[in-house]
Amino acid sequence: RGGACARGGGGKMASTAAGKQRIPKVAKVKNKAPAEVQITAEQLLREAKERELELLPPPPQQKITDVEELNDYKLRKRKTFEDNIRKNRTVISNWIKYAQWEESLKEIQRARSIYERALDVDYRNVTLWLKYAEMEMKNRQVNHARNIWDRAITTLPRVNQFWYKYTYMEEMLGNVAGSRQVFERWMEWQPEEQAWHSYINFELRYKEVDRARSIYERYILFRALAVLVLVHPDVKNWIKYARFEEKHSYFAHARKVYERAVEFFGEEHMDEHLYVAFAKFEENQKEFERVRVIYKYALDRIPKQDAQNLFKNYTIFEKKFGDRRGIEDIIVSKRRFQYEEEVKANPHNYDAWFDYLRLVESDTGAETVREVYERAIANVPPIQEKRHWKRYIYLWINYALYEELEAKASPFSDAERTRQVYQACLELLPHKKFTFAKMWLLYAQFEIRQKNLPLARRALGTSIGKCPKNKLFKGYIELELQLREFDRCRKLYEKFLEFAPENCTSWIKFAELETILGDIDRARAIYELAIGQPRLDMPEVSGRGCVWGAHCPGCLMDMQVIHQLRHELEAERFMGARFGVLCPQVWISLAQFELSAGQEERLPRCRQVYEEANKAMRSCEEKEERVMLLESWRSFEEEFGTEATKERIDKLMPEKIKKRRKLQAEDGSDAGWEEYYDYIFPEDTANQPNLKLLAMAKLWKKQQQESEAAAVDPDKDIDESQT
Repeated sequence: RGGACARGGGGKMASTAAGKQRIPKVAKVKNKAPAEVQITAEQLLREAKERELELLPPPPQQKITDVEELNDYKLRKRKTFEDNIRKNRTVISNWIKYAQWEESLKEIQRARSIYERALDVDYRNVTLWLKYAEMEMKNRQVNHARNIWDRAITTLPRVNQFWYKYTYMEEMLGNVAGSRQVFERWMEWQPEEQAWHSYINFELRYKEVDRARSIYERYILFRALAVLVLVHPDVKNWIKYARFEEKHSYFAHARKVYERAVEFFGEEHMDEHLYVAFAKFEENQKEFERVRVIYKYALDRIPKQDAQNLFKNYTIFEKKFGDRRGIEDIIVSKRRFQYEEEVKANPHNYDAWFDYLRLVESDTGAETVREVYERAIANVPPIQEKRHWKRYIYLWINYALYEELEAKASPFSDAERTRQVYQACLELLPHKKFTFAKMWLLYAQFEIRQKNLPLARRALGTSIGKCPKNKLFKGYIELELQLREFDRCRKLYEKFLEFAPENCTSWIKFAELETILGDIDRARAIYELAIGQPRLDMPEVSGRGCVWGAHCPGCLMDMQVIHQLRHELEAERFMGARFGVLCPQVWISLAQFELSAGQEERLPRCRQVYEEANKAMRSCEEKEERVMLLESWRSFEEEFGTEATKERIDKLMPEKIKKRRKLQAEDGSDAGWEEYYDYIFPEDTANQPNLKLLAMAKLWKKQQQESEAAAVDPDKDIDESQT
């Protein structure tokens, strides 16, 4: 019991001691500011690298002194390799390391066993086959190496490296026949281009030119089949074949190869490199005409954008061996290419077509020119507006003129072709919307040159019926005048005046025609009808023609006609009622007529015309026309008038003043101010009291300014009246 008490007392004392044990206090950091020198993780790693803390010491070198230790070492290494292979059989590097280790121990049989086991795992691994074969070759096991290469090319025939290594090994062994046999087996698989060239070079190393030629023949035949299948022309192989023949001085064979290549590729797959090489070959053979023919043939058929190198070489050739004409042909070809690009980019660029046509007309034959013209006129303007057709129509005109004038030397040119051009153009024009009178007139003139007057008249009659125009009537009338068909001229003038009765020139020309023919009554009747028209485009011309129409040779001698005309004019208020317009030219013409009448009362009558005209022109809104009338009157008075009449006309002359008016834009906003000149006539000022009051106010202000100036400087003599 005492022991129990002792044990109990000891436990109590231990728990008390544990209860009294204190936890150490954590030191408090009073200064939490960053240290002056900071240490980064990069610095720690650098210091560890410098001190080489992580480098393990190399294992101690083991020296093998007897066979047992060697066998033990081999056993441990083999066990290690086998364990690695067992862990992952697909890692080929483990197999190769294992085999190379066995090879280093001269255990060739074991190394072969390891390679065979590896091939069972992955026979598609190229490196494995190469290492295997290289091991056999290094150890001079030729038959084993051949066996491995045979197995490799049989298993993986598309791996070119096997074939290269195999043929190289046989060639190094001096087994040329065996190497050729390997090449033949390789060619059966139709390899890539380099393989064929390797075979050819192999034969050339042994001076077997005929064999090399046969290989080239087989090769280009194979590539030809590939071209037909893949539609991928390969010109360089033909060029290499031809250069091979040229290098060995078989020039006829080389030319034949080039010709076969041109024939094979045809016009669908033409390549400029083939023709450049062909031309250079002929150039080396001094066949300059052949070179020129080759270049021209290629330039005519290869698209221009793909023939830049061809152009360059052709130019160099002509500069070296050609004449001036050849160089000009090159320049023309380049310009044609530029024009082709322009018209291809914008077919409606008619200026480019004109330049192109001028070029081909000066350098090529009729058929080529016609082809370009047909291409040009096929680009019809998309919009039926005359402004878009103005340049286009000249393509047809030039085409027709070329057929008629320039293409005469051609056996295909005739008048019928020119006629077809004109008719096609006239059928193309939308005559209901607009037409071109020059095209109808040119067609009619062409038919007259061909002595086919009915067709010319039919064309002009059709033009007047479809699309009457002033120019068409004038051209038709001029034609009939040249033919002295005056009855037809009268009919055409009648149709012309029915179409355009406001045309003053046509009335005058019609009257002049009748005057020339001696029919004065018809001429007078025409003038009467003209001045009776309600609307005329140039009434002053018509009035002058009407007045001076009485001065024809037949009427000039009859003074009664002059008096009758004057009485008619006076009765109708000097042409105002007849013309229905108050144009100053009409009044001026009438005044000049009165002045030139040659009678005693001509001056008063002329002055009376000016007086009446001034009264009639007061209501005219166009003040410039009234000023023109007064200036004509003043010129008359300065020549024939007295001092009183001159003073009177000076008082009637207006005052020219400068004014400003506000402008407005199309959207109604303010567009600034505009200065203009206005005329104030004294007669209008007298009739408007407001203007008179304004003038008096200006005069009073002027007098005030003069009096103030005199009060400031009384000694200064100021003549303000002159100012």
